[in-house]
Amino acid sequence: MKTISIPIIPVNQVFAKVNESHALNHEAICVFIALGFFLEADSFFKDEQVLQPGKSYVLDSERNIQSEVSNFNWYYKPRDISFSTALDEFTDLFETIVKEQTAENRVILPLSGGLDSRSQAVALKHIKADVQSYSYSFTGGFKEHKISEQIAKACGFDFDALIIPPNYLWDVLEDAATINKCYSEFTHPRQMAVLEKFKMMQGEFSLGHWGDVLFDRGIASKDANVSELDLIYKKVIKKGGLDLAKALWVSWNLEGDFESYLKTRIQKLLDQIDISHKGAKIRAFKSLFWAPRWTSVSLSFFQAAHPVHVPYYDDRMCQFICEIPEEYLADRKLQIAYIKNRNPKVAAIPWQDQMPYNLYNYHKNKAPYNLPYRIKNKLERKTQDLLGKKYIQRNWELQFLGKENDEKLRNYLYKPEFLNLVGKDLVDDFYNKFKTDDAVFYSHAISMLLTLSVWNKNYKKI
Repeated sequence: MKTISIPIIPVNQVFAKVNESHALNHEAICVFIALGFFLEADSFFKDEQVLQPGKSYVLDSERNIQSEVSNFNWYYKPRDISFSTALDEFTDLFETIVKEQTAENRVILPLSGGLDSRSQAVALKHIKADVQSYSYSFTGGFKEHKISEQIAKACGFDFDALIIPPNYLWDVLEDAATINKCYSEFTHPRQMAVLEKFKMMQGEFSLGHWGDVLFDRGIASKDANVSELDLIYKKVIKKGGLDLAKALWVSWNLEGDFESYLKTRIQKLLDQIDISHKGAKIRAFKSLFWAPRWTSVSLSFFQAAHPVHVPYYDDRMCQFICEIPEEYLADRKLQIAYIKNRNPKVAAIPWQDQMPYNLYNYHKNKAPYNLPYRIKNKLERKTQDLLGKKYIQRNWELQFLGKENDEKLRNYLYKPEFLNLVGKDLVDDFYNKFKTDDAVFYSHAISMLLTLSVWNKNYKKI
C-alpha cells in the first residue's frame, strides 16, 4: 500500500485505477471537448481517474484506490483586518514562498505585460535573486515583450525576447503529445515553439500561474444576481466547443442530452463547496477543477526543460486567500499595492490590460482620456491590414491558417482511424464551418478535434 497526498492546487496530474471497465469515457471526452479540460477526476478511460486536490489516498500495488480522505476544503472566513495589515501579510508570505522556492538557484522568469509575473519580478529583485527573464510575442501581433523588457531592465535582470513563429506546431506536435499526453490542446501553450531555447537556459522556472484568479474579485459586479451555475457555465464553455460536444454526444448515442448532463455535473460540484459568498465560491470552484486540469497540464511544457515552481499554488497562499476580505482581493488591489510599495519604478511601466496606462494612472483608461490611444491603435491596425499584414492575436492563426498549415491539419483530421472514432460527416461539418463560416468561433472545436486525433493515434489502447 502507498499513501499519496495531493496539494491544494497540484502541479502534476496523478493517475490511479478504479473498478471500472477499460473503455472510453465518452461522456468525459465530450466535457473535455466543450471546456478544453477534463472535469474533476475524469480521464479518457472509465477505469482511470486523476487524484483530486487537497486529498490523501491509499493505493495498492496496482494503483487501485483503496481509500481517500480530505485534507483541505476551500472556505471563506475573512478576518477583521485593515488593508494595510493584509498587504503586510501578503508581502511577507509571497516573498517567503518565492525565496524558499528559488533556494539560491538561478531563476528563469517568464515576464508578461500583466501583474502576476510583475509581482514575481518585484519579489525576486527584493530578495536579490539571480534571474534570467524572457517574454514572447506573436509574429505580427502585439509586442508584449516590449513591456516585459522594461520590467526586466528596471529589475536588472537578463532578458530574452522570443518570437512565436508561424507553422511551428507541425514539427513539434508529436513531441507535445508525449509531454502532455493530450490532456490539453496544443495551440494555447506557446512553450513548444521555444522549448529548445528553454533547454539552453540555466535555472529553474518561477511561474505566475493562477495569481489572476486568487487576487481578483471572484465575479464581476454586474454578475451579482447571476446564478452560480450560470456564472460557471458561461465561464468554462469555449466558443464552438459546446456545438462540437453536442454533436459528438449524438454521434456516440449517449443517453439524454449533453447540456443537461454538464449542467447537472457542475451544479453537483458547486453544491459540494461549503461557501455562501458567491465570489469566493466561484474562485474555489476554479481552483478545485480548472487549475489542476487545465492550467497545471500546460506546466508540463515548462517541466520538459527545467523544474518549475508556482508561488501562487503554494498551500499557504491558498489558505491566506480564504481569510482575506473579498474587497481587498477585488480589482487586483493587493498586487497593485505590493508592486507600488516595493518597486515604484516597475509600477510606472505600462500595464498591458490598461494600455497605455500604468499602475498609478490606470483609472484613466476610459473616455475621453483613452481616446487618443484607441484611435492611434486602430489606425495602426488598419494600416497593417491595407499593407496585407494581418494582426495576430491568437496562436491558432499562425498554426491553422494558410495552405501549408491547412494540409497538415487535414492530414490529422482525416486520418481513417480518427474518422472511425468521430465520423467523417462530423469532421466535414466543423472543418467547413471553420473555413467558411467563423474561424474565430470554431477554432477551439478544430483544435480539440486535432487533439483528439493525436490522442487517438498515440494513446487509444483498448
